[in-house]
Amino acid sequence: MRLRLVPENTKWDFFSRPVLWLGISAVMVVLALGSFGIRGLNFGIDFKGGTTIRTESAQMVDVAAYRGALEPLELGDVTITEVFDPTFDADQNVSMIRIQAQEGEEAVTADLVRDVHAALQAVASDITFVSVESVGPKVSGELVKTAVIAVILAMAAVLVYIWLRFEWQFALAAVVALVHDVLLTIGIFSELQIRFDLAIIAALLTIVGYSLNDTVVVFDRVRENLRKYKKLDLKEVLNLSINGTLSRTVMTSATTLLALISLFVLGGDVIRGFIFAMIWGVVIGTYSSIFVASAVLLKLGVKRDWSKQANTAGNKFADIDA
Repeated sequence: MRLRLVPENTKWDFFSRPVLWLGISAVMVVLALGSFGIRGLNFGIDFKGGTTIRTESAQMVDVAAYRGALEPLELGDVTITEVFDPTFDADQNVSMIRIQAQEGEEAVTADLVRDVHAALQAVASDITFVSVESVGPKVSGELVKTAVIAVILAMAAVLVYIWLRFEWQFALAAVVALVHDVLLTIGIFSELQIRFDLAIIAALLTIVGYSLNDTVVVFDRVRENLRKYKKLDLKEVLNLSINGTLSRTVMTSATTLLALISLFVLGGDVIRGFIFAMIWGVVIGTYSSIFVASAVLLKLGVKRDWSKQANTAGNKFADIDA
């Protein structure tokens, strides 16, 4: 027996109300932009500036105990992670402590570093600070600018790639879906005030790649069916193509979510924000590849003069049963 997450040979009509799906997506994007404009993002140390302290001790690193010892100092956003390295000695336990920039200060002062050291000595008496590095507001501002440029360039590259591989209508539809995914991800982080740092930028770029992969699989099948069924209405071709790739889409999303949810539950606070972004991205990316990219393509229309032989290179995994 083969596992099936969706029935075989589905014939669901995904475009009975295309305007409704586009309207829902437009409302969600407006809400995301509104939340971003009103609440903003809860930027982490990478974007706000702060100080990173590398500690070393013969005692095992207890993140919860470290955090509890620092709470009375009221330092604001503090991130504590244990560092693992196979080259470390058995009694070499290393952690990284990131402390946000304090109000009115370019970096954490020497006095505050001494207070942090004294507080941590209550947990690990032999703890030492191997290095103390600060990131000022100017560097943080440059990181924000660089992150925004990275996301924009990724989308521009996608636009060119799809345009060259398909037609301009496919490219525009794919980019609309990608912008939709990125804006909704930023919106959910703004609304829930989850810490937004460089790891989330990496998640956004990964979401762009995942969503694009789903969209290209559907568009490959659309192009193949446009050549195969030259007199069939575009709406029917889109429905036929999405139903044909639905099992592959559901199986890919479900297996990816299983791994991500496990990491979210068991991975700890350090990667929880990144994993949350990935989970949200998989869900919204799957949705957008069906209900946004394809709906936009339906509205734009497609040139039906297909004189070239069908290229099915991108379809070899599209028929996997789920």
